[in-house]
Amino acid sequence: MLTRLKDGHVVDPANGRDGEGDVFVEDGVVVDPPGDGRTADETIDCRGLVVMAGAIDIHSHIAGGHVNTARLLLPEWHRAFSARPGETALSKVGWTTEETGLRYAEMGFTTVVEPAMAPSSALHAHLELADTPIIDKATLVVLGNDDLLMSMIRDGESDAAIADYVSWTVASSRALGVKCINAGGSAAFKENVRKFDFDDVVPDYGVSSRQIVKTLQKAVKALGIPHPLHVHCNNLGVPGASSDSIAATIRAAEGDPMHLAHIQFYGYGTDGKRRFSSQGRDLAELVNSTPEITVDIGQVMFGQTVTISSDELRQFAGRGQASPKKSIIFDHEANGGGVVPMDYRQKSYYNALQWAIGLELFLLIEDPSRVFFTTDHPNGAPFTSYPDIFALLMDRNVRAKWLDALPKAAVRMTSLPEIEREYTLAEIATMTRAAPARLLGTVDRGHLGAGAVADISVYRPGEDKAAMFARAAYVLKDGDVVVKDGTVVKRRFGRALTLRPEPDKAMKTRLDRYFDDRYGLKSRWFEVPEGAIGREDPFQVVPCRA
Repeated sequence: MLTRLKDGHVVDPANGRDGEGDVFVEDGVVVDPPGDGRTADETIDCRGLVVMAGAIDIHSHIAGGHVNTARLLLPEWHRAFSARPGETALSKVGWTTEETGLRYAEMGFTTVVEPAMAPSSALHAHLELADTPIIDKATLVVLGNDDLLMSMIRDGESDAAIADYVSWTVASSRALGVKCINAGGSAAFKENVRKFDFDDVVPDYGVSSRQIVKTLQKAVKALGIPHPLHVHCNNLGVPGASSDSIAATIRAAEGDPMHLAHIQFYGYGTDGKRRFSSQGRDLAELVNSTPEITVDIGQVMFGQTVTISSDELRQFAGRGQASPKKSIIFDHEANGGGVVPMDYRQKSYYNALQWAIGLELFLLIEDPSRVFFTTDHPNGAPFTSYPDIFALLMDRNVRAKWLDALPKAAVRMTSLPEIEREYTLAEIATMTRAAPARLLGTVDRGHLGAGAVADISVYRPGEDKAAMFARAAYVLKDGDVVVKDGTVVKRRFGRALTLRPEPDKAMKTRLDRYFDDRYGLKSRWFEVPEGAIGREDPFQVVPCRA
C-alpha cells in the first residue's frame, strides 16, 4: 500500500529538506514519489504540520536488573500498589514496560537505546525490551570492571585477543555497542577504595582507569563497531573532581571517536561559599574544540525520580541524599550498582544549578550533531520531561520564566540568563534524528530519504513547544499509523538492533574454560538465543564497519 503524507513542513536535515513537501511510504519504508502516475492508496493531510523522522534516544535506562530493582525498592510508585492514591508526585515516574513503549511513541520516539546492560543479565534485558511495545530497541553492553578484561590488560595480552573478547561479549549479548562505567571503579570499590581518578590503579590488577578506557576504545575501533566507546567518566557528580575527570578523558581520546555520557553531572566546580558552581562554559568549550568527542547531556529537571547506575562507588557515596530515605547498593562480578531515589527541588540551590548547567551545555555546544538529547532517564529526570526541555531549548522566554522561579544565588552562578541561542526545528531534528542514527550506525533511520524505515513523527506547531512535542499528531512505525492526536491507536512490537561481530573460535574455547572455572557453566549460558525471546524475527542486525 502506498501512503502519502501530503503538504507537510518536512524537516529532514540528513537530506537537506526544510520546507513544504510530501513523504511517500510503501511496504514499511520511505520511497521516492511515484513517477508513473500512481495515486496513493492512503493520504494523510499534513498541511500546517511538521513532519520529521521518528526520534531516537541514545541513552535511556528502560530495561534490565537496575530498572527492576528500582521497581522492587519503590512499589508505592506503581499502580499495582493498593495504598497508592490515584494522583501523586510519583505517578509520573514508575512505569511498566508497556507504559514505557506507549509514552515514548506518543511523543514521536521510535528507537530507544538501553545503555547499561550487564553481560551476565543480557537475556533478562532483552526479554524485558521484547515486552516493550512499538519502539525499536538496542543495548550497550558494559565492560571495564570485569576480571577477564583487567587480567588481560595486566598480563600484556595482544590487542587482537582483547578485541576477540570484546567481540564475543557484544555478539553473545546481542548489543549494539560497548559502554564503560567508571572504568575500574567498581573493582576498586571492592577493595574499599572510595575515590577513584582517571589515572588511579585498581588494586590487585595494577591497571588504571585510563588504560581500561584506551584498551576498550582501541578494540571498538578495530572491530568496526559504529558507535564509539560510550564512556561514563570517573567521579560523577563530585564538584571539582568531576570536571577534572571528564577533561582528562576528553584529552585521552587523542583523535579517535569517543562518546561521553550525561556530561551535566561533570560540569561542577567548587567556586563560591557553597563550594558548588558551574563549569558548564569551560566544559562546552572543551567539547567544541575536540571534534572526535560526542556527548549526551543528562539534563536534570525538577521533581521526583530515581537514580539507577552501575557506578557502584558513586551510588554508595550518594545514598545519604536518598529521597525517600531508602536505597540499595549491590555488588557482584564486574560492575555492581545502586538504586537511590532522588527528589530534585526547584528551591534547592544545588538542584537549580544542576538544571542550569545542563541547559548551558545544550546551548553552548555549537554543533547539534555532537550533542544528544537525554536526561539519562531516570537519573536526571523521567523521559516524559522531554517536551519541557524542547521548549527550554527553543524559547529563551520560557527559560527566563523558569529562571525567575529559582534561588537568586543559583542564578548568579550560571551564564544561562545571558545565552540568547534558541534551537531551530532543523537543529532539534539533527540532535534527535539524523545525528543519533549516524552515531549508532543505523543508516536506515533518522531521515526521510528513500529506503529509510518508515518511522515518522508529525507534530502540530505552535507557540507552546512543550505541548507540540508532548503529543504527536501522527506517528508511523514501519509505515503503520500507531499514534493519532497523542494517543496510541495501534499496538505492535519493534525489534532489537544488534551487531554480530565474529570472534575467533579460539576465544570461544578459552571462554568455555574461563566460565567453567569461575561459575561452573559453559559460556553458552551467557549467550542470548534468538528462540528465547518468543517473538518472530526479534532482532535486526546492523553491520559493523569494514
